[in-house]
Amino acid sequence: MINNRSLIIVGTLAAAAWLASNSLYVVDETERAVKLRFGEVIEENIQPGLHFKVPITQTVRKFDTRVLTLDTDTSRYLTLEQKAVIVDSFVKWQVVNPTRYYEATAGDELMAIRLIQPRVDESLRNEFGRLDLQQIIAERRDDLMIRPTEDLDSLMREELGVSILDIRVKRIDLPEDVSAAVYDRMRSEREREAREWRAQGQEEAERIRANADRRRQVLLAQATERAETLRGEGDAEAAGIFSEAYGQDQEFFSFWRSLNAYRDSFDGEKDMLVLDPSSDFFRYLKSPFPDQD
Repeated sequence: MINNRSLIIVGTLAAAAWLASNSLYVVDETERAVKLRFGEVIEENIQPGLHFKVPITQTVRKFDTRVLTLDTDTSRYLTLEQKAVIVDSFVKWQVVNPTRYYEATAGDELMAIRLIQPRVDESLRNEFGRLDLQQIIAERRDDLMIRPTEDLDSLMREELGVSILDIRVKRIDLPEDVSAAVYDRMRSEREREAREWRAQGQEEAERIRANADRRRQVLLAQATERAETLRGEGDAEAAGIFSEAYGQDQEFFSFWRSLNAYRDSFDGEKDMLVLDPSSDFFRYLKSPFPDQD
């Protein structure tokens, strides 16, 4: 009797455990879920926590709602002027509508990737096709991807129940033939800009040089005028001093002037003068006091 009771208790506990394990389920913080009955969705977007389902007839599918990364294949696109660029990019995407995601992909992430990648390729092809090569090189890559991200996000939400958070370009390369043409064009433009800057610099230098020369001429003219004025004032003052000295002692003044004349005349070793010895030039060489002779 006791053994039978024990078996009943054990069986009851096992049945309860089986019922609990098949009736209760947990949705993690990083997940969202849908409840199915024979494959048909009966409850959408189940939030994180502990939930109940009917065993056997109901099943639950859980989906990772964290941001996922899709590395796209390197692709070759044509620009507006039909020049090729080789683009390497990646996509950030996330499940936002579990029901639509399940209906479109059966919850298979690889299936979702196979559906997303052609759409990304088409979107990038359209975006690069409306821009010329100069715009692609000049624009910031983040700005370049704004339009494709917004358009693709709207489309993927409706078709797959996923959000395209970001499309980023890792690298944009040019084929060798295009690279040579682009580099030649860039070199020509830089040389043209250099010539323009050099011409502007020369023009500015000439303007500065002309202004400096004009100021130099003005300063020299002012200095010359000032020097002539001072020299004239000095000569006038010297003439006044000579006149005053001459008036005080005419004989001494004549003697002093003769000494200066002698010094200036006989300054060099090879100087030669042909003069009459009786001329007045030698009067003070004959006698220091000629008036007393």
